[in-house]
Amino acid sequence: MEARLNLFDSPLAAKALKHVTSAGKVIADSTLPASTQELVKLRASQINGCGFCTDMHTKDAAHAGETSVRLGLVAAWREATVFTEAERAALELAEQGTRIADAAGGVTDEAWANAAKYYDEEQLVALVSIIAVINAFNRLNVLVQQPAGDYQPGMFG
Repeated sequence: MEARLNLFDSPLAAKALKHVTSAGKVIADSTLPASTQELVKLRASQINGCGFCTDMHTKDAAHAGETSVRLGLVAAWREATVFTEAERAALELAEQGTRIADAAGGVTDEAWANAAKYYDEEQLVALVSIIAVINAFNRLNVLVQQPAGDYQPGMFG
């Protein structure tokens, strides 16, 4: 399988994506726990059907020490006992923020209030931002049908 466009060799894609990547780096350096960031990126990628990002964030999370049990249960987090209440709140916010078009009101006040119980304002900024950034990457990769499976942790720096 080949992507519709080769974004890795495109000077325009490199210029545009460096800004999105830079935003992701700022978020990665925030106080939002790294494990929460990876779980959120993985869940949004699953929802969006982005194989490339699902592959990447599963491997990055495992490389950072996340367990295979937790990674395997991200798609069924509501029924899983392996996530903290804070992680569950982040996953709910990620789902609602990713599925904005599925709900007339967008993210519910209840989901927001639940996330705000566990994360301070700066962490909420990071959480909202990481949801937006991963959704941008998901859409890009789904549009071009970027193949999944070959990603290696650290290959993008």
